[in-house]
Amino acid sequence: MVDLGGSELDAAERELLQDPAIGGVILFARNCLSALQVAELCREIRALRQPPLLIGIDQEGGRVQRLREGVTRFPPQRALGRLAEAEGIESAIDLARDWGRLLAAELRDLGIDLDFTPCVDIDWGVSEVIGDRALSDRPEWVAQLAGALWSGLQEQGLAGVAKHFPGHGAVTADSHTSLPEDLRPWPLLQADLKPFRTLIAAGIPAIMPAHCLYPAVDPRNPAGFSRRWLQDILRGELGFHGILVSDDLVMAGAAVVGGMAERVHAAQSAGAELLLVCNDRQAVEESLAVLHRGDLPAPRLENLSARPATSPLSPAARDAIRTRLAKL
Repeated sequence: MVDLGGSELDAAERELLQDPAIGGVILFARNCLSALQVAELCREIRALRQPPLLIGIDQEGGRVQRLREGVTRFPPQRALGRLAEAEGIESAIDLARDWGRLLAAELRDLGIDLDFTPCVDIDWGVSEVIGDRALSDRPEWVAQLAGALWSGLQEQGLAGVAKHFPGHGAVTADSHTSLPEDLRPWPLLQADLKPFRTLIAAGIPAIMPAHCLYPAVDPRNPAGFSRRWLQDILRGELGFHGILVSDDLVMAGAAVVGGMAERVHAAQSAGAELLLVCNDRQAVEESLAVLHRGDLPAPRLENLSARPATSPLSPAARDAIRTRLAKL
């Protein structure tokens, strides 16, 4: 899954996106000037190939909302945790479900397939890169609120990606710029797994592992490159059967593995099926060269494609949810 340079496709990107090793496009803020422009961009991307390429976006709310014009401006997801503290968890769960419904309906209208949300990292009070992206500092609340948000996404036909397995909230370093290490023992890591257990049981179709090292479990490999984490624990112990989506392989947290060839090989060997390679066209080319040297795996991305809503959200219902959100 690759990125684009601007708000329109250029000739080089049209050619690049024909490559069979590319399965989708992720949109960043530079690609999202307005809702109308994004809808046209998605239409162009979808017209390039059959079956169409997947289109994803990071649209969590707060500081991580790539598209801001022509859609609802969502608050940080921590607002749901604060609502739980003020009015009780049931009230927050109800709004989390509506949050997911509105978010999904707006993105589906534009032709987007999947949102890299919910962020289910626990706020242990040390990670600035997570911060108010975390729903709460209580694992059980994060599990309940994320589960409700996912149910709203699912109702409206949008795929979700739970991140960052097994949890990015207890490290101070930012994996965009360095490799964080979570030195907690295995018993303490269990709390971070609660939201993932809930979302797996609810049928979340994709999970993104963190570029973080957890020496108590695997002292050599960050989670996104670790068969111990992805195969033994996530697939084996937690029973996840969906798609494993790597975090961006260009990030500094992935550099411990080596160059792009080593990163692609290590991620695939650990079990990642959809690899994010963003903001570095040379890295994209190097990754494609690696993939072309081997047998391309059969695509298993059907569950990440957008689906019809089971209960379409009316304009009045959308306005009612926006009114509730505005009070947060």
